Amino acid sequence: MDILYAIFSITITSILLIFILFSALLLKTFTKKSIKNPNYPPVVGTVFDQLLYFNKLYDYQTNMALKYKTFRLLAPDQSEIYTIEPKNIEYILKTNFSKYSKGQYNQDILKDLFGQGIINEDGEKWLQQRKLASVEFSTRVLRDFSCSVFRKNAEKLVKTIYGFSEKNQDFDVQGMLMRCTLDSIFKVGFGVDLNCLEGSNEEGNEFIKAFDDSNELVYWRYANPLWKIKRYLNIGGEATLKKNIKIIHNFVDKLIKTKKDQMEKEQYYGTTDEALEEMHYLHATLTETLRLYPAVPVDGRCAETDDTLPDGFKLRKGDGVYYMAYAMGRMPYVWGEDAQEFKPERWFKNGIFQPQSPFKFVAFHGGPRICLGKDFAYRQMKIVSAALVHFFRFKLSDESTRNVTYRTMLTLHISGTLNIHAVPRIGSL
Repeated sequence: MDILYAIFSITITSILLIFILFSALLLKTFTKKSIKNPNYPPVVGTVFDQLLYFNKLYDYQTNMALKYKTFRLLAPDQSEIYTIEPKNIEYILKTNFSKYSKGQYNQDILKDLFGQGIINEDGEKWLQQRKLASVEFSTRVLRDFSCSVFRKNAEKLVKTIYGFSEKNQDFDVQGMLMRCTLDSIFKVGFGVDLNCLEGSNEEGNEFIKAFDDSNELVYWRYANPLWKIKRYLNIGGEATLKKNIKIIHNFVDKLIKTKKDQMEKEQYYGTTDEALEEMHYLHATLTETLRLYPAVPVDGRCAETDDTLPDGFKLRKGDGVYYMAYAMGRMPYVWGEDAQEFKPERWFKNGIFQPQSPFKFVAFHGGPRICLGKDFAYRQMKIVSAALVHFFRFKLSDESTRNVTYRTMLTLHISGTLNIHAVPRIGSL
């Protein structure tokens, strides 16, 4: 009975808190001077709308962005500004970089998963980590070593897929590529062979599931104003998150302790940087994919002072400012009337790939915090894609997979699986 009473009390308390927060938000909506002030972005709803549309959140944001290039969602203690305007994005990520931080709000939400690492830090701590990482990512040794690792794992991937093809079996392409990526990252970063792709590392597979689930649970915090209470009580998704974080930390800590300094012992061979640079159509195809399906659908900063964005809209100190990469890729305003078409040719000029402004194509962020792993990611994508396309033709397993949708989380994932069938190209194997 005591347990039932406790659960009942927690439920009633949660409902009351939601009611109080919602009432406060309504009061704010109807009394604050900036609500209907044309100097501020138009209000399209409240942060609680995200609860209603969570499973289709990026589509909800896209629909709002088709009406308003910059808009607001109201929260109990601040506004959340969303924009697809490239000049706004350049302003917060580069021009006025020092006045827009990660912000305590975002840091609190992400800290359990990312700790005090480069993704979640500001100021001197971020700058120190950035400088250190910049040196590592710019070395020729890392470029050559990573290229070698990607090639070896691409060969393993081809053999694994060929095994499914021989048996006339379908396979989940998302899970397969995730395991291949994990093997590559930990080999390059820690000098350790996980062998997740070969299915011989249960700890690695457990890590993948724990990280993916944590990714979703952490993102849910943005839509759930009561997450701190649930974390304190260790209930629901917060209890699951705590268990997952422990799995993640134990896995990484174990690898750090057993790290082997193998990079200098590796022989570098295979696809060269020069060959990768010549793959213009492949580069355009991958970039077009990221335009429509960015790894991070929504990202943003926090205003450190009252300010005015380049489009003329004002914001207040403490307001969150988010740019919607997923929505931007679908905007005729940004990419033309064919914005929702998959069209690699849009990246070409005279047969040569032409990059766009990082504040228009924001898949890798922009400004001082632009993704250090951009070239690293392109190398892996090119090597793996080139190997797969060379050896196989692919088709969806059945018509039902054409209705595939995403899973709302920090990074863009397919909801469930995407089963495909591989057919070897004649003479390739």
